[in-house]
Amino acid sequence: MQREKWLLAFGLAAAIGLGASGAQAASILDEWSSAKAPAAAPPAKAVTVDPKTTALLMLDFVNPICGHIPRCVASIPQVKKLLEGARKSGTMVVYTGIPKLPESETLKEVAPTGSEPYVQSFIDKFLNSDLEKILKDKGIKTVICVGTSAVGAVLNTASHAAQIGFEVIVPADGLSAPDLYFEQYTVWQLTHAPVIPPHITLTTIDMVKF
Repeated sequence: MQREKWLLAFGLAAAIGLGASGAQAASILDEWSSAKAPAAAPPAKAVTVDPKTTALLMLDFVNPICGHIPRCVASIPQVKKLLEGARKSGTMVVYTGIPKLPESETLKEVAPTGSEPYVQSFIDKFLNSDLEKILKDKGIKTVICVGTSAVGAVLNTASHAAQIGFEVIVPADGLSAPDLYFEQYTVWQLTHAPVIPPHITLTTIDMVKF
Protein backbone atom coordinates (compact mmCIF):
# COMPACT_ATOMS: atom_id res chain seq x y z
CA MET A 1 0.00 0.00 0.00
CA GLN A 2 2.77 2.38 0.96
CA ARG A 3 4.57 1.50 -2.27
CA GLU A 4 1.43 2.35 -4.27
CA LYS A 5 1.19 5.74 -2.55
CA TRP A 6 4.81 6.51 -3.44
CA LEU A 7 4.25 5.49 -7.03
CA LEU A 8 1.13 7.67 -7.21
CA ALA A 9 2.97 10.64 -5.72
CA PHE A 10 5.85 10.14 -8.13
CA GLY A 11 3.45 9.94 -11.07
CA LEU A 12 1.70 13.17 -10.03
CA ALA A 13 5.02 14.97 -9.62
CA ALA A 14 6.16 13.78 -13.02
CA ALA A 15 2.89 14.87 -14.62
CA ILE A 16 3.12 18.30 -13.00
CA GLY A 17 6.71 18.61 -14.18
CA LEU A 18 5.82 17.68 -17.72
CA GLY A 19 2.92 20.10 -17.66
CA ALA A 20 5.11 22.92 -16.45
CA SER A 21 7.70 22.07 -19.09
CA GLY A 22 5.09 22.03 -21.82
CA ALA A 23 3.74 25.38 -20.68
CA GLN A 24 7.15 27.05 -20.66
CA ALA A 25 7.10 30.25 -22.67
CA ALA A 26 9.21 30.53 -25.79
CA SER A 27 12.13 32.94 -25.64
CA ILE A 28 12.22 36.23 -27.53
CA LEU A 29 14.51 34.49 -30.03
CA ASP A 30 11.68 32.11 -30.87
CA GLU A 31 9.11 34.91 -31.07
CA TRP A 32 11.32 37.53 -32.69
CA SER A 33 9.11 38.15 -35.71
CA SER A 34 6.03 38.50 -33.49
CA ALA A 35 7.38 41.50 -31.59
CA LYS A 36 5.69 44.70 -32.69
CA ALA A 37 6.89 48.26 -32.24
CA PRO A 38 4.62 50.59 -30.26
CA ALA A 39 2.03 52.13 -32.56
CA ALA A 40 2.69 55.68 -31.42
CA ALA A 41 5.95 57.49 -30.71
CA PRO A 42 6.46 59.03 -27.26
CA PRO A 43 5.36 62.69 -27.27
CA ALA A 44 7.95 65.44 -27.75
CA LYS A 45 7.78 68.41 -25.39
CA ALA A 46 8.87 72.01 -25.82
CA VAL A 47 11.62 73.06 -23.41
CA THR A 48 13.17 76.34 -22.35
CA VAL A 49 16.61 75.94 -20.81
CA ASP A 50 18.65 78.08 -18.46
CA PRO A 51 21.96 78.75 -20.24
CA LYS A 52 23.73 79.23 -16.90
CA THR A 53 23.04 75.68 -15.74
CA THR A 54 22.79 73.82 -19.05
CA ALA A 55 25.40 72.16 -21.27
CA LEU A 56 25.05 70.93 -24.82
CA LEU A 57 26.83 67.59 -25.28
CA MET A 58 27.98 67.10 -28.88
CA LEU A 59 28.52 63.36 -28.91
CA ASP A 60 30.90 61.88 -31.50
CA PHE A 61 30.28 64.19 -34.45
CA VAL A 62 33.63 63.01 -35.76
CA ASN A 63 34.63 61.94 -39.24
CA PRO A 64 35.37 58.25 -38.51
CA ILE A 65 31.89 57.81 -37.02
CA CYS A 66 29.41 60.46 -38.13
CA GLY A 67 31.12 60.82 -41.48
CA HIS A 68 30.24 57.22 -42.31
CA ILE A 69 26.61 57.32 -41.15
CA PRO A 70 24.35 59.00 -43.73
CA ARG A 71 21.67 59.80 -41.14
CA CYS A 72 24.26 61.54 -38.98
CA VAL A 73 25.49 63.63 -41.89
CA ALA A 74 21.87 64.50 -42.75
CA SER A 75 21.26 65.67 -39.17
CA ILE A 76 24.10 68.21 -39.24
CA PRO A 77 22.07 71.27 -40.42
CA GLN A 78 19.59 70.88 -37.54
CA VAL A 79 22.36 70.16 -35.03
CA LYS A 80 24.25 73.21 -36.25
CA LYS A 81 21.15 75.31 -35.58
CA LEU A 82 21.04 73.99 -32.02
CA LEU A 83 24.77 74.57 -31.58
CA GLU A 84 24.50 78.16 -32.78
CA GLY A 85 21.61 78.80 -30.42
CA ALA A 86 23.59 77.40 -27.51
CA ARG A 87 26.66 79.48 -28.25
CA LYS A 88 24.65 82.65 -28.77
CA SER A 89 22.97 82.21 -25.39
CA GLY A 90 26.20 81.41 -23.57
CA THR A 91 25.25 77.79 -22.94
CA MET A 92 28.24 75.57 -22.27
CA VAL A 93 29.19 73.23 -25.14
CA VAL A 94 31.14 70.01 -24.63
CA TYR A 95 32.41 67.78 -27.44
CA THR A 96 33.25 64.11 -27.30
CA GLY A 97 35.19 61.65 -29.41
CA ILE A 98 36.64 58.20 -29.06
CA PRO A 99 40.02 57.61 -27.37
CA LYS A 100 43.12 58.72 -29.28
CA LEU A 101 41.04 60.68 -31.79
CA PRO A 102 41.88 64.41 -31.84
CA GLU A 103 39.12 67.02 -31.76
CA SER A 104 40.30 68.17 -35.19
CA GLU A 105 38.41 65.14 -36.52
CA THR A 106 35.10 66.80 -35.64
CA LEU A 107 33.02 67.56 -38.75
CA LYS A 108 33.91 71.08 -39.85
CA GLU A 109 30.27 72.22 -39.99
CA VAL A 110 29.97 71.77 -36.23
CA ALA A 111 33.62 72.04 -35.21
CA PRO A 112 34.59 73.22 -31.71
CA THR A 113 35.89 76.73 -31.27
CA GLY A 114 39.03 75.62 -29.46
CA SER A 115 37.88 76.84 -26.05
CA GLU A 116 35.16 74.20 -25.62
CA PRO A 117 36.00 71.01 -23.68
CA TYR A 118 36.69 67.85 -25.65
CA VAL A 119 36.26 64.52 -23.85
CA GLN A 120 37.53 61.18 -25.11
CA SER A 121 35.81 57.95 -24.12
CA PHE A 122 33.88 55.08 -25.65
CA ILE A 123 30.08 54.65 -25.62
CA ASP A 124 29.48 56.13 -22.15
CA LYS A 125 31.28 59.44 -22.11
CA PHE A 126 31.24 59.62 -18.31
CA LEU A 127 33.36 56.48 -17.98
CA ASN A 128 37.13 56.92 -17.80
CA SER A 129 36.82 60.66 -18.39
CA ASP A 130 36.44 63.87 -16.41
CA LEU A 131 33.09 64.78 -18.00
CA GLU A 132 31.18 64.72 -14.70
CA LYS A 133 33.75 67.00 -13.08
CA ILE A 134 33.75 69.39 -16.04
CA LEU A 135 29.97 69.76 -15.79
CA LYS A 136 29.69 70.00 -12.02
CA ASP A 137 32.57 72.49 -11.76
CA LYS A 138 30.48 74.81 -13.94
CA GLY A 139 27.30 74.27 -11.93
CA ILE A 140 25.59 72.38 -14.75
CA LYS A 141 22.29 70.73 -13.81
CA THR A 142 20.86 69.95 -17.26
CA VAL A 143 22.46 68.41 -20.33
CA ILE A 144 21.21 68.34 -23.91
CA CYS A 145 22.39 65.17 -25.64
CA VAL A 146 22.76 65.03 -29.41
CA GLY A 147 25.01 62.78 -31.42
CA THR A 148 25.74 59.40 -32.90
CA SER A 149 25.52 56.50 -32.54
CA ALA A 150 22.10 56.57 -30.93
CA VAL A 151 22.49 53.19 -29.20
CA GLY A 152 26.06 54.01 -28.25
CA ALA A 153 27.07 57.47 -27.07
CA VAL A 154 23.58 58.98 -26.86
CA LEU A 155 21.80 56.16 -25.04
CA ASN A 156 24.61 55.40 -22.62
CA THR A 157 25.68 58.96 -21.85
CA ALA A 158 22.11 60.22 -21.44
CA SER A 159 21.21 57.26 -19.20
CA HIS A 160 24.30 57.77 -17.06
CA ALA A 161 23.61 61.49 -16.74
CA ALA A 162 20.05 60.83 -15.55
CA GLN A 163 21.25 58.31 -12.99
CA ILE A 164 23.76 60.67 -11.39
CA GLY A 165 21.38 63.57 -10.96
CA PHE A 166 21.31 65.57 -14.20
CA GLU A 167 18.14 66.50 -16.03
CA VAL A 168 18.52 65.30 -19.62
CA ILE A 169 17.05 66.79 -22.79
CA VAL A 170 17.12 64.56 -25.88
CA PRO A 171 16.15 66.11 -29.24
CA ALA A 172 14.97 63.19 -31.38
CA ASP A 173 16.23 64.82 -34.58
CA GLY A 174 19.66 65.30 -33.04
CA LEU A 175 20.42 61.61 -32.59
CA SER A 176 21.32 59.27 -35.43
CA ALA A 177 22.35 55.72 -36.22
CA PRO A 178 23.00 53.49 -39.22
CA ASP A 179 19.53 51.98 -38.83
CA LEU A 180 16.13 53.46 -37.97
CA TYR A 181 15.47 50.71 -35.43
CA PHE A 182 18.49 51.83 -33.39
CA GLU A 183 17.08 55.34 -33.16
CA GLN A 184 13.62 54.04 -32.28
CA TYR A 185 15.05 51.72 -29.62
CA THR A 186 17.05 54.58 -28.08
CA VAL A 187 14.02 56.86 -27.80
CA TRP A 188 11.88 54.06 -26.36
CA GLN A 189 14.53 52.96 -23.85
CA LEU A 190 15.20 56.49 -22.61
CA THR A 191 11.50 57.15 -22.08
CA HIS A 192 10.46 53.73 -20.71
CA ALA A 193 13.43 52.19 -18.89
CA PRO A 194 13.38 51.90 -15.08
CA VAL A 195 14.45 54.93 -13.01
CA ILE A 196 15.56 57.36 -15.73
CA PRO A 197 12.37 58.52 -17.56
CA PRO A 198 11.42 61.17 -14.95
CA HIS A 199 14.75 62.87 -15.72
CA ILE A 200 14.50 62.59 -19.52
CA THR A 201 12.70 65.12 -21.71
CA LEU A 202 12.16 64.07 -25.31
CA THR A 203 11.95 67.00 -27.68
CA THR A 204 13.06 68.25 -31.11
CA ILE A 205 15.67 70.85 -31.93
CA ASP A 206 13.10 73.43 -33.02
CA MET A 207 11.30 72.97 -29.68
CA VAL A 208 14.39 73.92 -27.62
CA LYS A 209 14.55 77.56 -26.56
CA PHE A 210 17.54 79.19 -24.87
